[in-house]
Amino acid sequence: DFLHIMGWGDFSSAAGVALNVDNALGVPAVWSAVNFISGTLASLPLEVHRRTDTGYQRVRDGVGAWLDRAVNPTLSSFAWRKYIFEQVLTGGRSVTLIVRNGAGVVTDLVPLDTANLHVYETNENGFAGRGYRARTQVYSASEVIDLTFMLKHNQIDIRGPIMHHKDIIGMAIGATRYASKAFQSGGIPPAVLQGPFQSGAAAQRASEDVAQATARLAREGRPVMALPSGHELKAVGFSPEDMQLIELQKFCVEQIARIYSLPPVFLQDLSTGTFSNVEQQDIHYVKHTLRRWIEQTEQEMNLKLFGRESDYEVRFNVDSLLRGDLKTRMEAHATAIQNGIKTPNEVREKEGMEPLPAGDNLMIQGATLPI
Repeated sequence: DFLHIMGWGDFSSAAGVALNVDNALGVPAVWSAVNFISGTLASLPLEVHRRTDTGYQRVRDGVGAWLDRAVNPTLSSFAWRKYIFEQVLTGGRSVTLIVRNGAGVVTDLVPLDTANLHVYETNENGFAGRGYRARTQVYSASEVIDLTFMLKHNQIDIRGPIMHHKDIIGMAIGATRYASKAFQSGGIPPAVLQGPFQSGAAAQRASEDVAQATARLAREGRPVMALPSGHELKAVGFSPEDMQLIELQKFCVEQIARIYSLPPVFLQDLSTGTFSNVEQQDIHYVKHTLRRWIEQTEQEMNLKLFGRESDYEVRFNVDSLLRGDLKTRMEAHATAIQNGIKTPNEVREKEGMEPLPAGDNLMIQGATLPI
């Protein structure tokens, strides 16, 4: 029961499949969705900024120096973020311990195993809160970064995407298993043999002979089998075509895309993709899928790392998504410089280039003059 509450363990699906996180990840659409979202979020630069009287300034010391590189001496920031988002997108929750030194300064982040973590309700200063018990260790909510896919009404237990959609994912697993068995038998559905059998033993021997002959024909690729006079072989199962197995698998991909708020094109389903709508789906992915996870993670980290009244805040740099699109990136830089939004050196810093001696001045086009 505890593993079920935490999003782990086995779940019985309506398709008769015992479902858990491991065999759910055996569904290519689930595997692709989890890796696609977690990999994208892990690849975004994670920066720390400080609010000043004149705007925001990037912090390059303390937490800002290591948060985007390595969250502890043995774990890179990319590996940590990919792991925590994989846990959220499968079991439904990830919890990371915040390690502080004697002065209360954050020094490390350590992900906890949520399969062995118990979350319970507490009361802190008159407010309902959460406590976290990992075997013999107990932590308060302020000591951990807690990311969830969806909370239940008590704000303690979770609704994980795999356990909550076990039937559709179980259907995808069942369809794959059925297709594998169909190919194993040469695509021949189960059949019944009718004939003038004199006894049950004779019927059993005839059935075994036909099964062996069918298997041999499937291996040899021969489509014709001879039966003795008076015998008839009738199919009692459905062929993959009759079951619309391909259509069923496409339907499962679409449903899994809906679970993760992903356009199907990102699960390699290009059946309805065109040059124009694929670009729009790319925008949809950033605006409606990534933004939700980015906002949730930023606010949870800001609250737990710096507190409610701090001038410091964590930011994901979404501009890096254009890293592979040189043309669009350069056009955006040129527009920012020509309209006095960024200095040349600010742009050069983003591109990993050395600053110019006179590159710290804001510029603007001078060709527009009054008549």
